[in-house]
Amino acid sequence: MSTTTEGQFELQGGVKAYTKTWTPSGPIRAHLVVHGFSEHINRYNDFFTTVAEQGIQVLAWDQRGWGRTSPSKADWGNSGPTTQVIADVAAFVKGSLAAREGKAPLFVMGHSMGGGEVCTLMGDPQYAELVGQVRGWMLECPFIGFVPSQEPSFLKVFFGRLAGRVFPHQKLKFSPPPEYLSRVPEVVESIKGIPCATTGTLEAMAGILDRTAVLASGTVPVGKEVRSLWLAHGTEDKVCSYDAAKKWFEAQKGLEDKTFVKYEGVTTSCMRICARSSTART
Repeated sequence: MSTTTEGQFELQGGVKAYTKTWTPSGPIRAHLVVHGFSEHINRYNDFFTTVAEQGIQVLAWDQRGWGRTSPSKADWGNSGPTTQVIADVAAFVKGSLAAREGKAPLFVMGHSMGGGEVCTLMGDPQYAELVGQVRGWMLECPFIGFVPSQEPSFLKVFFGRLAGRVFPHQKLKFSPPPEYLSRVPEVVESIKGIPCATTGTLEAMAGILDRTAVLASGTVPVGKEVRSLWLAHGTEDKVCSYDAAKKWFEAQKGLEDKTFVKYEGVTTSCMRICARSSTART
């Protein structure tokens, strides 16, 4: 059995982020999750409940610009520049470390866009001390590069960046077909039902592109403070490049405790596959 609690966490600028915790009834290990682009944490309630039933507490929040953290349409997709995005992630990790019951080990997991954010945090020297306090890092289909068919053209990126300098909060749609994100019919329908789905500001989109380019270049490896790394990716992911993620993982030469898990034929939502199989219980 597990219980859920909802709350708020204050981000920079006084933004009240919506949080939710799935807690098992017995001794716990803590697992913090950073969700992906245009998502919200309650979409993963089935998976998080399954995880909590195995004795792992799940801590998550709706990122700035999405979900219940930004209920106003004017704020949809307005996650801010990379400095703010990573500061938000770092703040929640720091707060979760401080609030641990019995100082249970904390593992941090990032999915899709959230995975790219976690990679960026692990390689940022200003957060080295914080990174060293985390027991392990988990990446699920991290966004480290586009699948070729989804990569925006040079002209679109150029003019988008140009417009973003003048209108940083102008909204832009990034809308891969929901069928690219999952093969499960009810999941596809749930994606269609997200009000702020596919919405991002020009500023936020530029930040995502910049982070992805840096990660794909291999010029910023994870810091020596990273103690362990686990990465899982579906080979049929039609948005986040499996090849780019694998290349990035293999480039982390200084890390001995690392594991790469290949999900053959799976799209960009391994977590939902795990929730429907014995994998989540091993």
